[in-house]
Amino acid sequence: MKNRTSFMERVGHMIPDPVLIFITLYVLVLLLTGIFGGSTFSTVGANGTATEYTIKNMFSAENIRWIFSNALLTNWLGYAGGILGSILIVIIGIGVAEESGLLSALIRRAGAAISMRFLPYVLVFLGIMSNIATDAGYVILIPLAGLLYAGVGKHPLIGMAAAFAGVSAGFSANLIPATVVDVVIGTNAKSFAESQGIPFLSYTGRAMNPATMHYFFMAASTVLLVFLGGFITNKWIAPRFETQEFVIPEDVNIKDFEVKQEEKRGMRWALAGLLFSLAVLVLLAFGPLRNYVDADGKTVTPFLDNIILMITFVFLVPGICYGYATKRFSKTAHVVEAMSKQMGSMGYVIVLTFFCYNFLALLTYTNIGSYITYIGAKGLQAIGLSNSPILLMLGFIIITAVINLFVGGLTSKWMLLGPIFIPMLYHVNPSMTPDVVAAAYRVADSCTNTITPLMTYAGVILVYMRKYKPDFTLGNLIGTMLPYSMVFLVVWTLLLICFILFKIPLGF
Repeated sequence: MKNRTSFMERVGHMIPDPVLIFITLYVLVLLLTGIFGGSTFSTVGANGTATEYTIKNMFSAENIRWIFSNALLTNWLGYAGGILGSILIVIIGIGVAEESGLLSALIRRAGAAISMRFLPYVLVFLGIMSNIATDAGYVILIPLAGLLYAGVGKHPLIGMAAAFAGVSAGFSANLIPATVVDVVIGTNAKSFAESQGIPFLSYTGRAMNPATMHYFFMAASTVLLVFLGGFITNKWIAPRFETQEFVIPEDVNIKDFEVKQEEKRGMRWALAGLLFSLAVLVLLAFGPLRNYVDADGKTVTPFLDNIILMITFVFLVPGICYGYATKRFSKTAHVVEAMSKQMGSMGYVIVLTFFCYNFLALLTYTNIGSYITYIGAKGLQAIGLSNSPILLMLGFIIITAVINLFVGGLTSKWMLLGPIFIPMLYHVNPSMTPDVVAAAYRVADSCTNTITPLMTYAGVILVYMRKYKPDFTLGNLIGTMLPYSMVFLVVWTLLLICFILFKIPLGF
């Protein structure tokens, strides 16, 4: 295990930052257009007719002007209908809920009220749900899980492993629609498809909302992963650690897990805020934002089209209520600071998307992306996979899961793989619609998070665990999390196959 871990670390250190990868790819595409500019090829479009493409030479004066004229407003801020703005808006509501202390209090309250037999299931569930607040699960839930187990005399690493499995291996699942992950995956999937003439329809033939196109599958995945995670913890992880010794460090206070009276009062006010926000949403859904048919006979869905703003509002109001009730917020400036603090953590995303979205726009504009799709589709058809959509999906899941061991970051990998595989797999077999490919990506990207030392928080988790077991190594961590990773990957993939075989909608 140690040699394998060292190999993975060496390979990972050789891979440059995703920002540098996209800059390099941008330059590479420019050079390719200088070599192949003017070349033509044809593909069969979504309607069955042949479409001819010409690769543009980006070194012509007209195309150089396009690069500079579109770099900011169109290619970056306007990419995929302004997806960057949608991500940042969600962060505002979640940031207030997190900075007010509401999410931490809810986690501690839930953990204290559950028996030890069912606690692993609750920790996995809370880990999955904590992903609505980006990285809050890593820095809040996992340490709290260790405190909880230590407080009742159980080995802290049992609870921390369960929480880590939920937060990281179950990263994409959730019961709440239109999370940040949903927005990133769905909106970009729509853009990847439409940029190459692929209809943005589900595999059942229905129109999709990008932010909710996987909701049914993700909700079912949440239930499945909670059951699997709790079972694995009780049957494999707990017996392994129950016979091992652990220490309680001096800087760890078991009472930190207790929910104080002012926090209980705050949660009551947060509940009132939640009920108020839900009432407002109901009034909007059946009032000014209700569905209607426009002049062209098309059904317009204003409420669903603005689901991101609705989710933000649902987090914002309870967070504000809790913050004022617990004195965490005493003036409006504190609320603004909470929004700003969480927004500050998105600095890297802003830098990444500038280079990433400009690269993707260049890929589409030059028709290089269509050419890569054309070549890849021909190759897959040549090896006889046209009539095997399940094999295509399994192959994509395996490729993504392996890549995830060496390249971190859901968004950056999706920006690399999505624009190639969404049109490519569709051209090989029309059953591989954008929602199916995107769902397969979410499964594969999540499951191997816990067994790679290159995951952003791997070192942080190791430090947390070493507080209770100083000789715990990175190899020990990977060995502990391997059962979660492998079982999640196999069973979660089978769930996706069942959805497809029985024509169950992935979302709406």
